[in-house]
This record gives sequence, structure tokens and C-alpha cells, in this order.
Amino acid sequence: MPDIKNVADKADVIINGYAFTRNEDRIQVLNLNCPNKAAVFSSDGQMLETTMDDIELSIASRYLQQSLKYMED
Repeated sequence: MPDIKNVADKADVIINGYAFTRNEDRIQVLNLNCPNKAAVFSSDGQMLETTMDDIELSIASRYLQQSLKYMED
């Protein structure tokens, strides 16, 4: 289980309890309210790995698209 406070502190953006962290060419998403729900996206927003169900993944993906402009270097 990840250290929630550490993940939140390192996140580039947090939206509605989802922490988005850019890590090289990938973006890691963690549901801070349910830390066993996570996803990894490519830098252009393509889903690579997930433990989220389809509905939650759709929500996280939409939040990611909305926050990409804030995550630029």
C-alpha cells in the first residue's frame, strides 16, 4: 500500500481525490480515498495499466485530460 501523504505531496495535480503524478513519460493516477485503485497513462493520455473498473477509469481519464495543461514542464 502506498504512503498516501507522500503520494499526495508529490502529486502534480489532485482532482476530487485522484492524485496525478508525472513520472518521466508516464502519468500515475492514484485514488487517494481507495489506494488500491490506480492507473498508469502514457504522456499522451493512453491507458497502460489499471486496477480501476471501467467507470472509475473513465472518470480518472477525463480528469487527466482536463489537468494535462497544468502538468506541463
